[in-house]
Amino acid sequence: MQRSTSLVVLLGLALAAGGCGSGQRKDDAPVVVSVIGGESKAADPSAGPLDAAERVLMGATAQGLVRFDAGGQIEAALAERWIVIDDGRSYIFRLREATWPDGAPVTAAQVVRVLRRAAAPGSRNTLAPFLAVIDEIVEMTPTVIEVRLKRPRPDLLKLFAQPELAVFRTGTLDGSGPFRAQPSVRGRVLLRPVPDPGGAGDNSAPEPEETVQLLAERAAVALARFKARESDLILGGSFVDWPIAAQAALAPANLHVEQPSGLFGLAVAEREGFLSEPGNRAAVAMAINRAALTQALRPDWTPLETLLPGQLDSAAPPARADWSSLTLDARRQMARDRVTAWRRVHPEPLTLRIALPAGPGATLLWAHLAEAMLRIGITPQRVGAAAPADLRLIDAIAPYDSGRWFVQTACVACSDEAKALIAAGREAPDLAARAQRIAEADAALTADAAYIPIAQPLRWSLVALRLGAWQGNARGWHPLNHLRNEKE
Repeated sequence: MQRSTSLVVLLGLALAAGGCGSGQRKDDAPVVVSVIGGESKAADPSAGPLDAAERVLMGATAQGLVRFDAGGQIEAALAERWIVIDDGRSYIFRLREATWPDGAPVTAAQVVRVLRRAAAPGSRNTLAPFLAVIDEIVEMTPTVIEVRLKRPRPDLLKLFAQPELAVFRTGTLDGSGPFRAQPSVRGRVLLRPVPDPGGAGDNSAPEPEETVQLLAERAAVALARFKARESDLILGGSFVDWPIAAQAALAPANLHVEQPSGLFGLAVAEREGFLSEPGNRAAVAMAINRAALTQALRPDWTPLETLLPGQLDSAAPPARADWSSLTLDARRQMARDRVTAWRRVHPEPLTLRIALPAGPGATLLWAHLAEAMLRIGITPQRVGAAAPADLRLIDAIAPYDSGRWFVQTACVACSDEAKALIAAGREAPDLAARAQRIAEADAALTADAAYIPIAQPLRWSLVALRLGAWQGNARGWHPLNHLRNEKE
């Protein structure tokens, strides 16, 4: 940890010497966007999860039936309008005129094919488990499609707005916009806005400031680039790299920190040994000093002790653990008693593997988790994010505002009772029954201590003042076509 902290401090000093972060590039220059993460490349969401850079690129070059605007609200995309009928069991979308990069029109049949593939059983699309409510997706006319549901789902449009449900041509992964990707130059993907097919017919080249240059790079490189006024926007910042940003002497006018709705906590990955008993799993949860942990990264990061961040569409307020009213000292004493009782019967060393990502923020998180485990008599072992583990960090933003996403995502290795209640919520015949099953699943997961909440996700962005249309929002999603204000 000492080496990582020293690197952060040195980087902060170097960045602070680079000039005032509140400055901005010329207003007639292309918008340069850095996304923290891996390579910006086209990726098929049906083949597996998209990383941050892939999601931004997919959202820029392909669109679904609807999409999110700068404020996180639904706006038209491929569908110019839609209606909901049959008591919420049928969504009918009328497609607007749109074209593929080669000029061929986007047809209803193509849209249907992509959405069916995403929702198919066995799809590796991360949203597939939440699309099981779809009964049929049918082409009614060349410009109209209908999505028929088994049961009403008022949050369906928020799922359709996610980049994972963007419509693209299979094999080429090219979409209908709002941008077209040009060949990359020096690791940058060049994005040019798609002309409006229904517009006045002006196909002249866009102004430089209407184009985007997209890069995927490490947080330190992205920060140095922004400080040198060589970029306008950093997306994809999380708790992992926050300590680097915190040392960079960033101008408050540029820095935007969000706590979008989602999960940030430890999921039980293996229900064996010490973690085979709910009381022992609760002991791990009781040992963590959430306030100290979150304040160590950022003072205003709010700790959380419930699985659901609010009631959402549950029939009851978020379930609370039996120990939630106790002081930290009382919690830790109960946890130590559980460990002592376990060790009387199982005298062998008690070790728990905790899977975390790499990065200075994760190292700070590890320090607090390790200290908590050692205090109650458990030897912690840090392992990589994808390595076999007993506890695994979940850091994910909710794609829509339903408790069903929370209970489903938190149930990595939960009880059969909780799994049955989650399935019952999925199959509930009406919204009232669904809300009741969600509440019961929340209570079952909490009693089972299958998920240990810590906080809500932490996200940060750096935004140049020239990007006047950028807005913070509860979804932590910032589309590239909503960065600049419309010209007067």
